[in-house]
Amino acid sequence: MVDNMIKGKAWIFGNDIDTDVIIPGKYLRTTDMQVFADHAMEGIDPEFPKKVQKGDVIVAGDNFGCGSSREQAPLALKHAGVSCVVAKYFARIFFRNAINVGLPLIEADVECEEGDEVEINLLEGTVMVNGKTYQGNKLPDFLLEILTEGGLVAHRKALQTK
Repeated sequence: MVDNMIKGKAWIFGNDIDTDVIIPGKYLRTTDMQVFADHAMEGIDPEFPKKVQKGDVIVAGDNFGCGSSREQAPLALKHAGVSCVVAKYFARIFFRNAINVGLPLIEADVECEEGDEVEINLLEGTVMVNGKTYQGNKLPDFLLEILTEGGLVAHRKALQTK
């Protein structure tokens, strides 16, 4: 389950963060989510998994999640404790994979420093940092429903019980 209001400490990454940086290919042969968590963002910051705390937020630039279609990239971030990814723009396949695995994200052009507290309102599509509110792209209701139910598999199971 995902909360519509998210608060966390910001981790700043730039443009063109590709999926091989998010979870290097040598770790893709496992289905152990702890392995993914232990190596999240290793390609750009090998210490990230030791520093990130449950609930933290990644704030990035353009084209976050570009590269391959590996679903393990959003899984690695989610299991490392990242509560949301904010970026100016997401690679489309990463965007959909994140929704499918229940990792919230929002497209917004946000300015902040590493360590700043970030507040995200998924229902309104806003990000607030240091008293300033940034309007992002609000997710359509059907994607919010998938997210709040914990991802596509949980959403489909919920539909079968209705």
